[in-house]
Amino acid sequence: MYDYNNSNNTGVQNYYQNPQQFDPQTGIPINNGPMGNAPSYTPPVNNARESSAPKKQSAFGRIMMSICMGLLFGLFAGVGFYTVNLFTSGRVNPEPSPAPVFEQTTSPQTGSAQGTYLGLDPGIPTDVRILTMEETDITEVVADVMPSMVSITEYYEISATYWGHTYSQDGEASGSGIIIGETDDEYIIVTNNHVVADADELAVTFIDDTEVTAYLKGLEPSMDIAVISVLKSDLSDSTIDTIKVAELGDSNSLVLGQNVIAIGNALGYGQSVTTGIISALNREVTTSDGNTNTYIQTDAAINPGNSGGALLNMAGQVIGINSNKIGGSAVEGMGYAIPISSVKEIITELMGRDTLIEVSEDDQGYIGIYLQEVTPETSAYYGIPEGIFVTDVDEGSGAEAAGIENGDIIIGFQGSPVTTDASLKRLLKYYAIGDEVEVTFVREEDGEYVEHTVNVTLGTRPER
Repeated sequence: MYDYNNSNNTGVQNYYQNPQQFDPQTGIPINNGPMGNAPSYTPPVNNARESSAPKKQSAFGRIMMSICMGLLFGLFAGVGFYTVNLFTSGRVNPEPSPAPVFEQTTSPQTGSAQGTYLGLDPGIPTDVRILTMEETDITEVVADVMPSMVSITEYYEISATYWGHTYSQDGEASGSGIIIGETDDEYIIVTNNHVVADADELAVTFIDDTEVTAYLKGLEPSMDIAVISVLKSDLSDSTIDTIKVAELGDSNSLVLGQNVIAIGNALGYGQSVTTGIISALNREVTTSDGNTNTYIQTDAAINPGNSGGALLNMAGQVIGINSNKIGGSAVEGMGYAIPISSVKEIITELMGRDTLIEVSEDDQGYIGIYLQEVTPETSAYYGIPEGIFVTDVDEGSGAEAAGIENGDIIIGFQGSPVTTDASLKRLLKYYAIGDEVEVTFVREEDGEYVEHTVNVTLGTRPER
């Protein structure tokens, strides 16, 4: 700092007393300035090439550096993504599980690529499967299988007794069915037992909206399976031309996550289509009638009326029979189907039975017993089986001739379980006087109930 009181600051004083001189033309300081020690000055050289070269070289270097840094970033990012994928895609598994195999085809409707599920190839690991090959357009599959689907309408009568008077009311319910076979005279349809078991009359509607009477062939309530038939003589040639027999698949080969299609007469509105996946296999479910079986669980929507309809794989094969939906409004996305492989033998046996065509009331046969129902409450209280308790046997009747006695409990008729008076009467209406029928009952012997099966020739109902 300058001390104005210090006389030794002669250099500064001289500077202010003799200010630096500049060339009036160039503005360059004169070398022998007043301070006597001004540095010499060299004017800049006006050479554009020399002055701009260092600037270009610097810009080029920065560009090259940016490119190199970008390449390095991409390299490290790629390595990072590969490592993450390696540990999340299952490649660390030395024995990858089989992957679905699809055959690529082209949809004639849309022209888009699609795939048909062919099964599992153990040689193709799941982490390299081509997801774009999965079939998403199901229009061809649906169009191919829809002629195999039918709607079923059940007509029944509800009776109730109040103050000694019996009142009756007609009712109807809807269900679905699958055409699984044909003979020279009829088409054979599989459905659920609960769709047809209480019917006084059945009607089937085909794809062309033709409705005809259907007839019972057999029931298997424990598996919720029933087989009915439609006479070809009741159908026009044009309707027959539209009908197709469904192809049954193999439910034992299903895998979790596999795509499926459900078709059925939802809410009685006619055939509808929903899609989903296999959510679970061998799911144990107890139905409202107390039977416990294993089912296929799917998130494809299955609603009232869908019962008896088809659960299909992407090849259009029937791999399940839609049966029930549990949980009510509190549960969504949980539909159930009977695995087709578990009931093929039952279906074949029921298909081989005679078709039951109702006979006139005057011609209906008579067993020759008086009865009382053993309800679940009575069964639990007395420790006896549910069924039809024989209170008396008509003398000279078919029941007496077959050896049925008072105290026997009838539990089956023609291979179908019967536990109520109504269920027995419903089956008897298909048999005429003189027909021989199979009756199953249990009898108490040495403190245990022993099952017996006898053949009863139906007689004429006596006038009371």
